[in-house]
Amino acid sequence: MMMPSILGENLFDDFMNDFRLPAFPDVDKELYGKHAKNLMKTDVEETEKGYEVDMDLPGFKKDEIQMELNDGVLTISAAKGLDKDEEDKKGNYIRKERYAGSMSRSFYVGKHVTVEDVHPKYENGILSFSVPKEEAKPVEEKKNYISIEG
Repeated sequence: MMMPSILGENLFDDFMNDFRLPAFPDVDKELYGKHAKNLMKTDVEETEKGYEVDMDLPGFKKDEIQMELNDGVLTISAAKGLDKDEEDKKGNYIRKERYAGSMSRSFYVGKHVTVEDVHPKYENGILSFSVPKEEAKPVEEKKNYISIEG
């Protein structure tokens, strides 16, 4: 059973937008500067067996990314902290655009999806994984005969 979407019919519409949760304007801009709009951009391609997902996570290391699946909701989180050496440096910065912070994005993928179904791979700043479609259950044609009296 797929969750109905208020904003569109795509399985991968943003989960948070479907519920009209209050927005926190410019939080990601405070964390990641003017380039925040370029983070966590996601491409979803529908295939015969499921969906192929590519998500941009530039500048993150593999151990800074976490994926969690709960009740059909897949959440991808990425957290970045600056090195202690970077924080301790005293200098005359002309420009500083690197920040510490975290971000996440959630998708409703269906309760049929298990952790074993998702095989993530992270290379060159791109997290790639696939999500299977729910198999259509065959509709059993049932004949309801009515007995005739007499």
